Amino acid sequence: MSGQTIAEQVDTFNGGFNEQIGPVLAGVFAEEQAALNASGVPEGSVREGDVVPDAPLVRTDGTGIGLGEALAGRPAVLVFYRGAWCPYCNIALQTYQRELLPALRERGVELVAISPQTPEASERAVANGGLDFTVLSDPANALVRRLGILTEPTGDARNAHTQLGFDVADSNADATGDIPFPTVLVIDEARRVRFADVHVDYTTRTEVSTILEAVDRG
Repeated sequence: MSGQTIAEQVDTFNGGFNEQIGPVLAGVFAEEQAALNASGVPEGSVREGDVVPDAPLVRTDGTGIGLGEALAGRPAVLVFYRGAWCPYCNIALQTYQRELLPALRERGVELVAISPQTPEASERAVANGGLDFTVLSDPANALVRRLGILTEPTGDARNAHTQLGFDVADSNADATGDIPFPTVLVIDEARRVRFADVHVDYTTRTEVSTILEAVDRG
């Protein structure tokens, strides 16, 4: 265990990352984050009391599976993340692997991470993070759209990504730049949302302690 919160790990990462990429690109990402924060959580996004619809998803081996089938009537924590290319997602997923997954297993609660990536990119997230929980693809963000948590990087941010040697569309199954707002949902056996935390600023994530408090509230 790192002993650090996700926020503390992000602070450490940002110091080195911003120094590495330089002030111009760091400024582009800071402006994007500021604009997202100013806009706030979108109207109509998923909230407590909603029922998460069943949706066709894809396993890392490329085979299809419905969300309902994946959960098999069990309560779950759903984590919507941007992709294996996102360092903030990787920090969160690896923290959930170390600190959240064992606690959820003790409680009989599933942990499922969902992104718009290709199965191959999802497999990279699993391999790079040593993830031992279910990781699925929402190939055209169909589920994300129904939950109202769809977004995309700004044009300036995508240009900055290109300068750093990658493009979101290369990882996405539908070859677009569409991605979810980082979101954690705690759902019951009927897929009813008991807790929803949508992060418009992609550098922040739901802490393990917050998720477990929501799970234990039932």
